[in-house]
Amino acid sequence: MTSPAETLLARIRELQDELEQDLHRRREAFRYRLENGRVVFEKDIRARHRALRVGLATFLRGTRPMVLLTAPAIYSLIVPFVLLDLLVSLYQALCFPVYGIEKVRRRDFIRIDRHHLAYLNALQKLNCIYCGYCNGLIGYVQEVAGRTEAYWCPIKHAARIGSYHAYYAQFVDYGDAEGFEAGLSAARQHITRPGLSGLGPKP
Repeated sequence: MTSPAETLLARIRELQDELEQDLHRRREAFRYRLENGRVVFEKDIRARHRALRVGLATFLRGTRPMVLLTAPAIYSLIVPFVLLDLLVSLYQALCFPVYGIEKVRRRDFIRIDRHHLAYLNALQKLNCIYCGYCNGLIGYVQEVAGRTEAYWCPIKHAARIGSYHAYYAQFVDYGDAEGFEAGLSAARQHITRPGLSGLGPKP
């Protein structure tokens, strides 16, 4: 019998599939395709994009001085982000094989492709590279952390939390002492099944 949590997860996967279909339709509408992971626009569209680009000098003149002054604060975070990336990648490389958990693929989360858009100027492209890396990294780290939590402590919290990872719905209810050991065993069995990163059948 399918549990309510499994039904919800199946619905989430269906919604993700619908979103992917919508993205495919938008690709056709904006006349680009993916070739070996690279975005290729039709030639006339790329020319139109270049014509719409706001030059760097014009862009900077239209930016409030206080916004410019925050730039060092934003970009200084690249140091802890890169360090986090290295440490989390090292952690899962060392520990996940021991636990039997499939390693998370960074490329499934970190997408750096907006700099190919010809209607962005150089600074906008740099900003987009930075945001694509940092936001993708946060998703990557959350997935690594979620798999770790599912293996070691799959217990729901007593109160609502801001964001749920993909495995939270299957966690044991808070306060369910009798169901904890069985729930822990089930969570470990689930999290060590092949296919979490698209390398085998869907879990």
